[in-house]
Amino acid sequence: MDAARLVEDFRHGDFLLATDTSTLLASGIGAEIVDTDEDALTDRVTRILRDRDHRGPSTDDEADIRTAVGVLPFDAASSTPARMVVPATLRSAGPPHPGAGRLERLDVPTPSAIRAVPSEDAHMSAVATAVTELAVRDLRKVVLARALDVEFTEPVPTEAIAGNLVRDNRHGYVFAAGLPGERVLVGASPELLVSRHGRQVVSHPHAGSMPRSADPEVDAANARRLLSSKKDRVEHAVLTEAVAETLRPFCSRLDVPDEPRLERTPTMWHLGTRITGELADPDVTALRLAAALHPTPAICGTPTSSARELVRELEPFDRGYYAGTVGWVNADGDGEWAVSIRCADTGAKHLRMYAGGGIVPDSDPRAELDETSAKFATLARAMGLDTSE
Repeated sequence: MDAARLVEDFRHGDFLLATDTSTLLASGIGAEIVDTDEDALTDRVTRILRDRDHRGPSTDDEADIRTAVGVLPFDAASSTPARMVVPATLRSAGPPHPGAGRLERLDVPTPSAIRAVPSEDAHMSAVATAVTELAVRDLRKVVLARALDVEFTEPVPTEAIAGNLVRDNRHGYVFAAGLPGERVLVGASPELLVSRHGRQVVSHPHAGSMPRSADPEVDAANARRLLSSKKDRVEHAVLTEAVAETLRPFCSRLDVPDEPRLERTPTMWHLGTRITGELADPDVTALRLAAALHPTPAICGTPTSSARELVRELEPFDRGYYAGTVGWVNADGDGEWAVSIRCADTGAKHLRMYAGGGIVPDSDPRAELDETSAKFATLARAMGLDTSE
C-alpha cells in the first residue's frame, strides 16, 4: 500500500495518523464509544475489541484487525468527552516520506478574519500572573496557551491542511481525527505520549523550545542556546520526572536517560528524552497508559491538579481536545498516542489554532508570547498564512 495514496484518500471525518514509521487511514464508523470517564471508556473499548463475535474493521485483504482510533481531551474532568471509533475500514502503510514529497501542495482559501484569543497583551499579562502564582501555589511549572480564531467564507478544506502538514513534516505525528459535531482535530505534533508494542513501552516527552531560522548560523546558535538554557532544562527535567513517575508502576524495567537531546521540526527546536520500559502486566493497553499519562507537565504543569486549576483561571477558553492525545489501540493492547499540539479544531467555516508554552519562575512574558507565535507557524505554513504580525 502506498502511504502517499492514503494521505491523498483522506476525507473530512476520517482518521489519519502519519508517523516516521507508518501511515494509518480509518474511515467510517463500525462502533463509536464516547465517554467523559476515561477509565470507563478504556474498559468499553477493550471489551469491544476483544469480543470475538465483533467483526472489526476490514482491510484490503479483509483481515479482522480489531482496532480503535480516536482522541482524549485535555481535561478528563471537563464536559468534553473522549471519543473512540472502531472504523468500518482501515488501511495502513509504511512511512509517508519520501513518497509524500510528490504530493501536490493544496490551496487553502485566504481567511476572512483572524482574531487572537486572548490578545497578545492579555496573554503576556497572564504569563506574568502565572509566574507570581507559581510561588503562591507551590507550582514548579504551568503551561499557558493562546488561540487564533480563523474565519472563512467557504468550508474549511481539512483535506488540504492535513495533506500539506504531511508534506511539510518529515518527522513526528501528523494527525486528523473526527470529533463530535462533525468537527475535526488536525495538526502535526513532535511529541509521542506513549507507544506500546508487546511489553515494550516508549514515551518521548518534549519540553524546552527555541524557534528555527532560515539562516544556518542563527539556527545552529538557537539550538546551542536551547541545549545550554537553564530555564529550558529545568522545564524539561520537570516533565521527564513526571512521565517516569507515572510509567514506573506499570513497568518492571524503566530506562530514563540522564540528558535530553535536541529534537527538530521545520519550525522549532525542542529538548526531548526517549524513555523506554517493559510492562509488568501484559493486560495494560496503550489506551490505558495514554489515559494515565495525560496531561503531562509538557502541556499542563506540575503538580497536575493545581496547574490545571490555574490554567482554567487564566485561559479565556476551554481547551477541548487541544493538549489531549490522539492515537489508536488494537485488541492485543498495542497502540501509539501522540500529544495533540500544533493543532486546530475545525468547524464548518472556521477553525481555532492553539499554541502554548511552559511557564517557570524564570519565564519572560515577551519571550513566552514569541514562543507561541513560533509554534503557530506549523499550521500557518500548511495554510499559507503569515501569523507573525
